[in-house]
Amino acid sequence: MEKTGLVLLAAGASVRLGSPKQNLAFQGQTLLQHAVQAARQSGCSPVVVVLGANAEALLPQLNFPEIKIFKNPDWEEGMGASVRNGVQNLLQSAPDLESILLMTCDQPFVSGKLLQQLIAEKQKNLKKIIACAYQDTLGTPVLFDKQFFPDLLNLQGAHGAKKLLFKYPEQVGSIPFELGGFDIDTPTDYQTLQHYVAKLADDSTKNQE
Repeated sequence: MEKTGLVLLAAGASVRLGSPKQNLAFQGQTLLQHAVQAARQSGCSPVVVVLGANAEALLPQLNFPEIKIFKNPDWEEGMGASVRNGVQNLLQSAPDLESILLMTCDQPFVSGKLLQQLIAEKQKNLKKIIACAYQDTLGTPVLFDKQFFPDLLNLQGAHGAKKLLFKYPEQVGSIPFELGGFDIDTPTDYQTLQHYVAKLADDSTKNQE
């Protein structure tokens, strides 16, 4: 089994939402806690959580001794800076990593099982980048082989690692993630999520009757 580390990106200021998305409630937890739980169940080590905006307010949620917390001083630069600094921090503590998994805290349906599927796909696939496929696109969570670590460490500005999927299309494999399109950027996104979860619960109740 390849040694895989994980970077959980949670540094954004949630400007369009109007309040920290990391603190939104989802299935009895915050979105950040839910994402950390998935990361802890992935089998990846180390796990680095990248904070930025609202870092001090979010720290009390992250009382897990096995995860590393990194406060990104350049978070206002954008996603590229969070990826770059998160990967750099990860490699400082584990320079022998063979792959790195990137995930965000605002995709509520990411699970430990999904992250494990990404890792398993890379083991059996000749592709060196494994992304999630949803809504006619490819995106996070996404797994990068060590040959792309220099690219990740050179990311700048608002653009995250997705541009590498376009830069190296011949290297990209994927797994399906049907609910990957649920990501929370606006109040409407959150309302849509709540309605979807309520419908699932309602359907489950009806099936049990």
